[in-house]
Amino acid sequence: MSRSGPLVALAAATVASTGGTRLSAIAIPWLVLTTTGNPVLTGAVSLAEMLPYVLAKALGGPLIDRVGARRVAMWCDACSVAAIALLPILFWAGLLSIWVLTPVVALIGVLRAPSDASKQAMVPRIAELSAVPLERVTGVLGASDRLAGTLGAAGAGVLIAIIGPVPALIANAAAFSLSALIVRFGVPLAANTATAEPAPEASQTYGAAFAAGWAVLRGDPVLVGLVVMIAFTNLFDQAYATLLLPVWVRSSGLDVSWVGILLAVFSGAAIAGAALAAAVAERVPRLTIYTIGFVCAGPVPLMTLALGAPLPVILPAFVLSGFAAGFLNPIIGALLFERIPAPMVGRVIALVGAQAWALIPFGGLYAGLLVENVGVAVALGATASLYLLATLAPVALPSFRQMNRKAPVQA
Repeated sequence: MSRSGPLVALAAATVASTGGTRLSAIAIPWLVLTTTGNPVLTGAVSLAEMLPYVLAKALGGPLIDRVGARRVAMWCDACSVAAIALLPILFWAGLLSIWVLTPVVALIGVLRAPSDASKQAMVPRIAELSAVPLERVTGVLGASDRLAGTLGAAGAGVLIAIIGPVPALIANAAAFSLSALIVRFGVPLAANTATAEPAPEASQTYGAAFAAGWAVLRGDPVLVGLVVMIAFTNLFDQAYATLLLPVWVRSSGLDVSWVGILLAVFSGAAIAGAALAAAVAERVPRLTIYTIGFVCAGPVPLMTLALGAPLPVILPAFVLSGFAAGFLNPIIGALLFERIPAPMVGRVIALVGAQAWALIPFGGLYAGLLVENVGVAVALGATASLYLLATLAPVALPSFRQMNRKAPVQA
């Protein structure tokens, strides 16, 4: 295998699994919204998936370090195929109700979480095997994530419009199957974060290993600042993607394909941003780019929709927002891997991910209650304003000023 082979394989697996996830993130809320007409219930179903996701991600870190990220990613993706396939099967059997849908999406969340954390935990080893700077690897994977978002969103809009939201989930199951196969045959055993020889800490109990990871996260002010800020921006992103955007599309008299089109425009521009970030991220002022990127990525598209701008204005605004957003993941990823000790990557990455996603389960519910009481335009404007406040944290908090300095990581 060539030196770039492991990076290409991990990027391809990311595209497959994330693209499938983006499809279901549009299909399932649209199914609930169109069958019940209830935005609060739509938000509750999102909560049912994302709360187990966050808990599983937080608790799965020691397992990733012990068993190995490659193995966990492969088996969780394989099990996700069966879980997602349940929904079309139950639908065709006439057994899919809201009471059946809810536990199935919870199971999907439980399986997705360790897989996502494992793919991220492999990044330092992939960078070593490919002999590529860490910022470039995180940039490539950031571009892959954005590509997946583009393909998944565009595919979701088309498939849902043609065959309906539940049958469209077959594509999600196929994507997870492809991801598992790519990890199995494309990512080398050397990328596994668990070593063949037991580390001195291998005798640790699960609780001790979890506590050690928590101590690393809690003791780093940069990581703490990142986690708190991103937790709030993720809440607003979830509210927007799962409910505010679909409700805006529906209330504007547009068909479901526009949910996919707008998300695809954003993600497509983000691919270009992430690709540029992969080339120059190690040379740019991180704090400045990070702050500008977040301001453009969240508040701009939300406020554009809130103000009732026409589509010829909305589309360029989404291009600008997406391009700026493309710089964020490479910067965040490089910061994480510079500051986390190598033997603890799995558990700390999982904890960072879980804490950063801690408010996501409530995004749909927050949006549903807001739309129900004040309407979608006011809900979009209020969310844009709150998002802007969160993005100003790097300006106000001194801990963020350490982002531009590379911290030595102890192995």
